[in-house]
Amino acid sequence: MEVATVFLPLLGAIIAGLFGRFVGDRGASIVTCVLLTVSGAISWFLLFDITVGGNPRTIELFTWIDVDAFEFSWALKMDQLTAVMLVVVTTISAVVHWYSIGYMHGDPGIPRFFAYLSLFTFFMLMLVSADNLVQLFFGWEGVGLCSYFLIGFWYDRPSANAAAIKAFLVNRIGDFGFALGIFAVFVLFGTVSLDTIFDAAEAKAQAQLVFLGVEFHAITIICLLLFMGAMGKSAQLGLHTWLPDAMEGPTPVSALIHAATMVTAGVFMVCRLSPLFEQSEVALAVVTVVGALTAFVTATIGLTQNDIKRVIAYSTCSQLGYMFFAAGVSAYSAAMFHLFTHGFFKALLFLGSGCVIHAMSDEQDMRKMGGIWKMVPITYALMWIGSLSLAGIGIPGVAGFAGFYSKDVILESAWAANTGVGGFAFWLGILAALMTAFYSWRLLFMTFHGETRADEKTFAHVHEAPKIMWVPLLVLAAGAVVAGALGYNAFVGEGLDAFWGESIFVAKGHTALADAHSAPYWVKALPMVMGVGGIGLAYWMYMARPDVPALWAERLRPLYLLSYNKWWFDELYERMFVRPAFYLGYGFWVSGDGALIDGIGPDGIAAVTRRIANRASWLQSGYLYHYAFAMLIGVVVLVTWYMATGSGG
Repeated sequence: MEVATVFLPLLGAIIAGLFGRFVGDRGASIVTCVLLTVSGAISWFLLFDITVGGNPRTIELFTWIDVDAFEFSWALKMDQLTAVMLVVVTTISAVVHWYSIGYMHGDPGIPRFFAYLSLFTFFMLMLVSADNLVQLFFGWEGVGLCSYFLIGFWYDRPSANAAAIKAFLVNRIGDFGFALGIFAVFVLFGTVSLDTIFDAAEAKAQAQLVFLGVEFHAITIICLLLFMGAMGKSAQLGLHTWLPDAMEGPTPVSALIHAATMVTAGVFMVCRLSPLFEQSEVALAVVTVVGALTAFVTATIGLTQNDIKRVIAYSTCSQLGYMFFAAGVSAYSAAMFHLFTHGFFKALLFLGSGCVIHAMSDEQDMRKMGGIWKMVPITYALMWIGSLSLAGIGIPGVAGFAGFYSKDVILESAWAANTGVGGFAFWLGILAALMTAFYSWRLLFMTFHGETRADEKTFAHVHEAPKIMWVPLLVLAAGAVVAGALGYNAFVGEGLDAFWGESIFVAKGHTALADAHSAPYWVKALPMVMGVGGIGLAYWMYMARPDVPALWAERLRPLYLLSYNKWWFDELYERMFVRPAFYLGYGFWVSGDGALIDGIGPDGIAAVTRRIANRASWLQSGYLYHYAFAMLIGVVVLVTWYMATGSGG
């Protein structure tokens, strides 16, 4: 069964990709959807068997590489952490597959699209079930490759091609650090097998690595390099610029990337390697600070964006920041809990926005929407559920939506860490919670309420999405409502030790999560107050006083421009990296390749040969008297030479 849940998506990708012409659009979509659904059902069974049944295991398939000391097998590590990720990935991917049947209806590349989706899912499953770092890297690079295919799926659009290239290149920066981290692990531990590394981590806690004659704390360097890879895949501040642009792909792609696959890989990797990160306080502090800054900065950007999918994309960056600073304060199970609940409500929001785009004849600008809630009541209700969960609405000690349970326990853990970086993360997380509620309801009010700003033709055609699109979303809506309450005890409550087993390691003295449960009431209530406050502020600005946003944008123009222009990260990178690289490449092309290599090499030789041939051709005039004159000159020369040499004799 373990093999089936991982490899069924690959089978679907092969059938749709290689035999799409034979099975047709409908056949390709149905085959991939059914196989993903079966894989999802098996994943839930495995979660129950591994966590409740206490039956973690490793299934070795075959020896992959055996070269001297570099030896490891292709194996599936089935423990509690893997089981949770299998459920998240396969469940959400199955919903996305079924939804895509309606969303992609009529597209000329349906078999290719479903093949890419299933292949994307397969690589993510390989990543989360990896028994060693090389196999994990295989899945890691696979999801990066498939993201390039899917973001640029509509390759006839220059913007989609540019976004795909941007995602690929930005991730290469992170992956370079990740690869160096794997090399460093092998140098230090002599293996890439996860279990062997974890067993030796504590003994290597004080080990040093020498580079250029300087000694460094080995595990700190390793963790920082590995985290660099996580920053790229999970779009943390500095390497986050690719994620909003990934909205150029079809909406189902956005949902799959943001909720279950690529961006969750970095969070999973840090939690999987908790035995290493727990040996470096410096690495944990860096993870905490970067996560907190990401949660705050990307939330500020989401306040002023007008593309419905971009607002949700920046929300993803912000929520990933929460997960990372949870891991940074050693609350790994809280990070995984939020990853679990986030998958449901974020996929719901993205696919719900797809229903809105479908209803609005492919319009994505919220400034051209409004007044449609009565025309799309199902989509409207689903978007409300997703937004309530994202904003973490609930009453402490009573009940709430899924995001309420997982996000609040992260904030409480940051406070309970009782460290400088923990306090930094807590307060930035609180501010991000206020902004999250605000931009979520700004999206709802601009999209569904008020006077319509759509043109008459678009507004006249507003309609509810077909059942094949909204029925699968009921699964996500249920998760967004109850997943937090049902999973709280197992993920972060009294049952967490039994649930997680040995799949997550927390060093003695790192008690942030345990202490979070005894946090004072104001710590527990403050996120709820911020959430309600953000909703109230959005209502006042976009419903009661719609003139206020423009007024505030004018009075707070520097802050507004900072947010609207996304803190000018793209412009900064354009000046610092893109233009210099372009000028350098152009210079090498003109001066190096063109003038030096081609000028002296092929072009130079060809030019000399051509000049010699041209001059030789002067002798071939075609006139008889020229040839007679040349013969006469020849005779004169010969006679003169003969007479000169004869007289000399």
